[in-house]
Amino acid sequence: MAELVYDSTGRLLFTEEMKKEYTLLVPQMLPMHFALLVRIMQTEGYKVEMLNTSGKSILDYGQKYVHNDACFPAILVIGQLIDAVKSGKYDPHNVALVITQTGGGCRASNYIHMLRKALEKADLAYVPVISVNLSGLEKNPGFKLSLGFIRKAVFAVFYGDILMNIANQVRPYEVNPGDTDRAIEDCMDMLLSEMNAGRGLRHKPMIANFHRIIDRFKTIPVTGEEKVRVGVVGEIYVKYSPLGNNNLEQFLLSEGAEPVVPGLADFVIFKIFNRDVDVDIYGGPWIKQAVCRVFAGYIKRKQRAMIDALKSSGRFRAPGDFDELHSYIKGYLGDGNKMGEGWLLTAEMLELIRTGVPNIVCTQPFGCLPNHIVGKGMIRKLKDDYPWSNIVAIDYDPGATKINQENRIKLMLANARGLAKQKEAAGEAEERQAAPAAR
Repeated sequence: MAELVYDSTGRLLFTEEMKKEYTLLVPQMLPMHFALLVRIMQTEGYKVEMLNTSGKSILDYGQKYVHNDACFPAILVIGQLIDAVKSGKYDPHNVALVITQTGGGCRASNYIHMLRKALEKADLAYVPVISVNLSGLEKNPGFKLSLGFIRKAVFAVFYGDILMNIANQVRPYEVNPGDTDRAIEDCMDMLLSEMNAGRGLRHKPMIANFHRIIDRFKTIPVTGEEKVRVGVVGEIYVKYSPLGNNNLEQFLLSEGAEPVVPGLADFVIFKIFNRDVDVDIYGGPWIKQAVCRVFAGYIKRKQRAMIDALKSSGRFRAPGDFDELHSYIKGYLGDGNKMGEGWLLTAEMLELIRTGVPNIVCTQPFGCLPNHIVGKGMIRKLKDDYPWSNIVAIDYDPGATKINQENRIKLMLANARGLAKQKEAAGEAEERQAAPAAR
């Protein structure tokens, strides 16, 4: 058993010895993205498992060991980690918990401290907690974010984004149920094989892989019907995590809708862009701003390559790039509005509305005050400017019932179908009026 080592502040460290023996447990948020990231960590020499658990015990542990004023994602993430340690599946003396720290004003920066307090209350203070951050907040001898790992992680973001984008466009229409999931597995195997061999991690091979993914999904037989498209936005964890949003995407599919979920790349660029803006607003070293701009440019280039691949497919819709998304927010919110999802959340709603997806579920987790301002707080303004928009804010918190959430979404879908019929009827009337003139 590895010896427990503490730093000068009393923080339990994850050591080089622990790296050889311990299993790292990672809470899940984006199934495809995180599966790739976990495999990348494994290639770096870590024993890692992503938690795909669900059930009432997760919420129970979260409510038991986290203060009830904490935001809902914190309750779920910490509850899922403690549930895993107490499940009996792992030796609690040989596991470490992985959690991200953004370094910003969001409570997510403090999840790690809340997790350590929760572990102490649960008599698990001997379990190390590893911070994954790019802000230099915490360091551990046995865990390092090398440039090679960061580079692989960037590629995983875009591979995850294109898989999620295409899968959501195919799954609602597949003739043979399960074809989309099988295609995802094939593409994941291909990508992981490429990564393990050191391929697919440069720009041109990445583009080639984008086309290989597109070609694989093109082989799936689909129906020709048109379904109501529904955008999903909100706080990042609840927007993406099936655990956090009660399997929202699956519910939308069961109701005959096509989910449209913005990718992770925009959020990554948004976080880098915020560091750049900080220098303009508050001052700071020019070198910091220069580095941020170079890093953002590197990621934007890959985003444009992904968008170009989708556009050239002749079948799949492509999202706009970050700069286009940023342009939508002019006249609504300033660049300094960046806590949580900040202006990005409102911009995502604007992009959906302006690109033919006016039906939107805005996921609102309890305790996320910035999210309520830039999400629910902006809906009235958006409806004033775009009267045909059909947005519903859904609250996710420990006391919210799944049936109430689903009933509100069903009402939104009923309204969407009603609006679609009105639009179709108006189009037919215009055609009838134009027919005599044509003769």
